[in-house]
Amino acid sequence: MSERWVLVSAGGSRARAVLISVAAPALALGLALIVQPERELGAVSVFLLAVVAASVAGGIWAGIGSSLIGFLALNYFFTEPLHTLRVHNRDDVVALVVFLVVALLVGWVVARAVTERDRATRREREARLLNLFTTKALSGEPLDRVLNDLAAALVDALRLASCAILAGAAGRTYEVRRTRPETIEGTVVHVAISSGAIEFGTLTASRPDREEVGPEDRRLIEAAANQIAVYLERARLDAEIAAARLDAERSQARAASFSSVTHDLRTPLASIKTAVTSLLQVDVRFDRAQALELLQTVLEETDRLNRLVGNILGLAQVRSGALQPVKEPTALDEIVEAVLHRLEPTFGGVRVRTMFRDAPDVPVDPVLIDQVVSNLLENAVRFSPSAGEVSISVTPWRSGVQVRVADQGPGIAPEDRDRVFEAFTQLGSTAPDATGGSGLGLAISRAIVLAHGGRIWIEGTPVGGTAVVFELPARDAAPMPQEAAAREGRA
Repeated sequence: MSERWVLVSAGGSRARAVLISVAAPALALGLALIVQPERELGAVSVFLLAVVAASVAGGIWAGIGSSLIGFLALNYFFTEPLHTLRVHNRDDVVALVVFLVVALLVGWVVARAVTERDRATRREREARLLNLFTTKALSGEPLDRVLNDLAAALVDALRLASCAILAGAAGRTYEVRRTRPETIEGTVVHVAISSGAIEFGTLTASRPDREEVGPEDRRLIEAAANQIAVYLERARLDAEIAAARLDAERSQARAASFSSVTHDLRTPLASIKTAVTSLLQVDVRFDRAQALELLQTVLEETDRLNRLVGNILGLAQVRSGALQPVKEPTALDEIVEAVLHRLEPTFGGVRVRTMFRDAPDVPVDPVLIDQVVSNLLENAVRFSPSAGEVSISVTPWRSGVQVRVADQGPGIAPEDRDRVFEAFTQLGSTAPDATGGSGLGLAISRAIVLAHGGRIWIEGTPVGGTAVVFELPARDAAPMPQEAAAREGRA
């Protein structure tokens, strides 16, 4: 393929050189006959000018051809006897020979200077392109923008009519096309973009109208295709590395979540076993108060274990799409009071303050909403200081009812307030569902609220704590997608 392009380019250059070598002396002859038809000295100057012009326009062979044709025209039209190739005067012979030698030297020097200029221009153009390739490789810009800039650079540097890149890597398809305005496409070159045995796509370049693509331009186009292949190969490897890293992180998250859930299951079981073992000891007598305390511990830890198992089952329902609320009109303040009564023994020194306003009944599944309030209240108590206060409010809001559970704990950073709703998320002591929990409470709560067509979000409090707020519609509503709820919560 490269040899074919060289032959085509060489053939086109020879034809152009022959045309220029004939046209330049012909124009010089016409000008000399019009301006000074009888003065040989003036004609010599015009023919030398024609040699210079032919050398600049067509190269060294055009300069040599115009020198020979100019020598013959000078002899035929301006040397005695006229209109013959014979020369009677010895001085005219010397003048003609000197003209031919000078014309050949001038043509050679001018053509060489033009060639060196073109070579320097081409090298400068190649250097700019290579510098652009290197800069783009280190810029860290998106790959589609890099490919777009490279296509534009090729169009400008090689004076192409258009340049198109169609390639794919790392699961993405890149399609870029840059054109020169008001230019008709001519010769088209297709170059494969490949790295080793991997083929990413094709780079297509076209010259304006009927201009041919020279070997130097084709070499630059192939170099650009090779560089693009390097970019795409790097993108492919980066995607593989990212996928491997994600798999490793998922494996670590699964291991951490399994360890967390295992720990949370063992803790109440250990407390229950210790209390029951103490009560079953024959050689130890407990008074009524001590026995009741141990039995109360068993009851509390059983409730805690029941809530944890409920959260795990709830997560399984969410992931399987089987979470279907059985709704009935219910007063949310009654659910909150029931949860407070059940969890009161676990509050310790934390005070719980309630604020109920006249709110309408809402269509909810009482068991599921009881689980939401229990999770939020348990989190708030866990992360409140020993003498702190937790507030719960139930108020009508717009076309529904809003429930707010606020604590005086360390709070959550704004950038983490959406992420804590993900299952098994543990952000440290600043997250209400992190240390001391399985990371399931908020995830299950959000799933339940969304299944009721509501929304849930986290806010800060004036004292630096955390407020978890959820709203439920007063009328039956379809389940809300998680993404839509997250956007509304941030609004």
